[in-house]
Amino acid sequence: MAGAARFRQSEHAGAACRGGYARQVRRFLLLLSATVVLVLLLLAWGYRNARADPIVRRAKLALPGWPARAPLVRAVLISDVHVGSVTMDPARLTRIVAQVNALRPDIVLIAGDFASDHDRTGTAELAGQLRPLARLTPRLGVVATLGNHDHWAGPGVVSAALQAIGVTVLENAMVQRGPLTMGGAGDAFTRHQDMPRLSEALRGRAGARVVLTHSPDLAPALGPDTTLLLAGHTHCGQIVLPLYGPLTEVAAPRYRCGIIRESGRTIVVTGGLGTSVVPLRFGAPPDLWLLTLGPAAR
Repeated sequence: MAGAARFRQSEHAGAACRGGYARQVRRFLLLLSATVVLVLLLLAWGYRNARADPIVRRAKLALPGWPARAPLVRAVLISDVHVGSVTMDPARLTRIVAQVNALRPDIVLIAGDFASDHDRTGTAELAGQLRPLARLTPRLGVVATLGNHDHWAGPGVVSAALQAIGVTVLENAMVQRGPLTMGGAGDAFTRHQDMPRLSEALRGRAGARVVLTHSPDLAPALGPDTTLLLAGHTHCGQIVLPLYGPLTEVAAPRYRCGIIRESGRTIVVTGGLGTSVVPLRFGAPPDLWLLTLGPAAR
């Protein structure tokens, strides 16, 4: 009898042990399922953020050297288009172009990174991906510089594709557009800036001076007569986590995003339109800037 009782007790203990193990397995599977669902939701959220219409940020900036009686200029600054990626298909770029045209800018400035990776693409293929940009309608035209991805993909190919759709490409060169003396500096991230050449191109030119480039790290290399630098490259961090900040920094932290004023100069860094490395954005939505430029107060 005692042996039978001990057997029954052992059987009950084994059943309880198996039941406890089964409950632990069920809890683990529920936790794993919840984690997978949460990760998928976060990825979907980040992807949706990355494909959202850009936020329009606005500022009024006064520039020395503004010609007398010249009207104000409405300039739209965009960057980091990254065509060919999953977050920048022709439909989305077409929608953004319509958004820009609705702002009725006098000039559109694009601060580089038209390509999306290191792969070299043919001029015709890239021009086709960039074709929606040909629908931009500013009276003073569209001016651009190249970014690090453009140099990795082939600067000649990118420049040819842009020129084919009517975009003026400046690499350490200048162009006069209305009251603006526009300088385009080569990308500092890939060491394609040539400041002596740009300075020579700008020397003696009348008008309000603006320099367009890709990486804002160029700012300290500008001369004192350039008071406005427009740039992109940083994506404003692209993935910025609460309490932690951006996962990566591709420029000096002080140049990450927005309007920065230092040494008598204004730097405007746009968060860009596309994405790089991963098709996600958190805490750093796509944006563009509508800048109203005019004379400095006398």
